[in-house]
Amino acid sequence: MKIDSLTHRRVLQISLPIVLSNATVPILGAVDTGVVGQMGEAAPIGAVGIGAIILTAFYWIFGFLRMGTAGLAAQAHGAGDQPEVAALLSRALLIGATAGFAMILLQIPLFYGAFNLSPASPEVESLAREYMAIRVWSAPATIALYGITGWLVALERTKAILAIQVLMNGANIILDLVFVLGFDWGVAGVGWATFIAEWAGLALGLWLCRDAFKGTAWRNTERIFDRIRLKNMAVVNTDIMIRSVLLQAIFVSFLFWGADFGDVNLAANQVLLQFLYITSYAQDGFAFAAESLVGQALGAKKRAALRRAAILTFGWGAATGLLLATCFAIFGPAIIDTMAKAPEVQSAGRTFLPYMIAAPLVGVASWMLDGIFIGATRTKDMRNMMIISALVYFACVFPLMAAFGNHGLWLGLLLSFVVRGITLGMKYPALEAAADP
Repeated sequence: MKIDSLTHRRVLQISLPIVLSNATVPILGAVDTGVVGQMGEAAPIGAVGIGAIILTAFYWIFGFLRMGTAGLAAQAHGAGDQPEVAALLSRALLIGATAGFAMILLQIPLFYGAFNLSPASPEVESLAREYMAIRVWSAPATIALYGITGWLVALERTKAILAIQVLMNGANIILDLVFVLGFDWGVAGVGWATFIAEWAGLALGLWLCRDAFKGTAWRNTERIFDRIRLKNMAVVNTDIMIRSVLLQAIFVSFLFWGADFGDVNLAANQVLLQFLYITSYAQDGFAFAAESLVGQALGAKKRAALRRAAILTFGWGAATGLLLATCFAIFGPAIIDTMAKAPEVQSAGRTFLPYMIAAPLVGVASWMLDGIFIGATRTKDMRNMMIISALVYFACVFPLMAAFGNHGLWLGLLLSFVVRGITLGMKYPALEAAADP
């Protein structure tokens, strides 16, 4: 890797397709809701919503496959080990397919447990089960796409990721309209539309990765199932999974405890979380760039290149955070009024809006360092610093809530971001030193 080639333009070439790709996700959700809403009943809307949430929660567990594959493949690419780059794709596809077929086989107990944790009315649950029973058959495609996405990020091919996302969401939207409004298939139509779109996305993803299948490394079983490499991949993925479960525990507890402060505050919190999701979508692009560029620099054993990659991507992430904070400060009240029509929710949303203005600024270090550490596969540090952040959050949020109510809940969440950023920052010098020849 040439140090001179690490430019702002290169960072943007990696990042912007991811930002655009993420922008298509809420559009699909709106269309899914809109088409079943044309049926004139409440139950189908709730069924698609709860069914999608349950499946997404299960799929989310395998998010480690994207991050782990990105870091390992970027390092192999930086080291010039192209056979290992191809073998990593095969390993990721095998893990994704195995996990997906396991979900299909275990769907009955998995869905039973999910509905026991989140009960719904008999009508909603029946329709949701119908929807999920169709969509679960695309689980192998969905989880395998995590691996493909990570592999493409490692090679800086984020335009390919955008193409996959546009095909999947575009096909899903068109098929939604045809199956639900045209054929009157109802909730099942939404399920079939997503099923077809996800398998189509996998087909395009495999075609876009076709260069990896030209040689023999992708089917070299001795390399693919090499015990040391498999163990390393398992350790990396396990660390990331533990880190992600703890992060999810923080957000789930935030939602549950918010309910203790009344329906108005709960609704306001839900509206304001959309600001946080927007921030996450925007920052993802630069975090993905960090994964690719830092991983390649570490694989090539070029410390100066790693430092420049970290500085450039962090700088763009910080600039984006400042822009978002400014936009939230100026347009936040209008956005809240658009999303919530109840005057009391609008008022509560404005009261807690300052926390969302602060979030892109105080959280940027944690989000960008995540990308840097994923690229370097310093997943043990990520896991341990997440444990510290979670412990601080759970230790502080109770006295903060007792003293300040819902304000204390928001302060606890932002505190977890700050702690994670500081602790990861303290581990950065060792990460950089690992790139010494």
